[in-house]
Amino acid sequence: MGSTGGSTRSAPDAAERVARRKPAGREADGCAEEAAALRAGLVRQIVAGGGLTDPAWRAAFEEVPRHLFVPYYYEAGDAAAAAVPPGSKTAGAAGTGEVGAAHGTVGYARLWRDDPHPLRRARWLAGAYADAPLATRVRDGELITSSSQPSLMARMLQALQVRDGDRVLEIGAGTGYNAALLAHRLGDSRVTTLDLDPEISEAARNHLAAAGFRPAVVTGDGARGCPLHAPYDRIIATCAVASIPSAWLGQCRPDALILTPLATGLIALRVADARHAEGHFLAIPAYFVPLRGSGPPPRVPTHGLPSRPLLDDSFRFLLNVAAGHMEPVEALALWEHEGRPGRERYGVTVRGERQWAWLDDPEGAYGWPLGPPGRLEPFRGLSPGAP
Repeated sequence: MGSTGGSTRSAPDAAERVARRKPAGREADGCAEEAAALRAGLVRQIVAGGGLTDPAWRAAFEEVPRHLFVPYYYEAGDAAAAAVPPGSKTAGAAGTGEVGAAHGTVGYARLWRDDPHPLRRARWLAGAYADAPLATRVRDGELITSSSQPSLMARMLQALQVRDGDRVLEIGAGTGYNAALLAHRLGDSRVTTLDLDPEISEAARNHLAAAGFRPAVVTGDGARGCPLHAPYDRIIATCAVASIPSAWLGQCRPDALILTPLATGLIALRVADARHAEGHFLAIPAYFVPLRGSGPPPRVPTHGLPSRPLLDDSFRFLLNVAAGHMEPVEALALWEHEGRPGRERYGVTVRGERQWAWLDDPEGAYGWPLGPPGRLEPFRGLSPGAP
């Protein structure tokens, strides 16, 4: 997968690649040399874990400065307390101390680039290149948005199977870091990133400009996509959905790929046309905040279940994918009978107005409608040739 394209597609030209290696502001940020060393260490860690096998994506992670996209972020719990040196004053969301703890919510500490304390600045920079997700926006003690774990981002980008010349839509701009990686690989003109929150999209635009990237950054409803720059060859979402928005399929070229978090997994859908798509989940787990405006995810019941299966990630995935459409004890019986299947044995099919998740075979014995429970009736199987 990855770095080779068809004869009708063109890669970014040499001048654009050189320009991207020296983005405006990178050398003026005061910590470029140390950041480069930390970035190299992060890449080595991801490679050692089996990621970044595509040289083009490895080059993107080696060259795109993550710290420019997270000028501040938050640590929670014990890490929050450790982030504030003894004798420091807390200053709330605009300062360096705890956020929300005074109200009995989760305690967060902000680490930021311009902190006057050198130990906290060093902690901020090291955290920016840790293989860990970073909470970037917290409101009233609740996580609003985050920068994903880099190794997971690497796996998602490789699973996207981009080719030179592909046009990509990203749903969920976040900090802009993922869009920068895409723009490094494909060129600014081939990438559009979208977010519902104008503050988030504006911050992403500023971060991207500081790092020397200028893809299209659009404020809008992720469920509606972005028809302005369609059609797309790839759509990647960095927020979880309960079902596949029909607008995404309608904005794709035939044979496009959609990669999105769903039910604590990542579904890769191959698009046939504006009404049909199908694909399997990736084997890896993925936990993302829901697409904003889509409502909370369905409640996952566990009543009547023994504690041991609940410790197994593959069983918890089944509970999530069938939430609202299958009793927990039925899910346990299925999981045990089918040999405790992993995520990669599940898939999703979209046929017109109908969408369902399935185990092993879209027309097989086990299928569950996607969408809010209560709107759709539970079912187990589909008849061959069903519309």
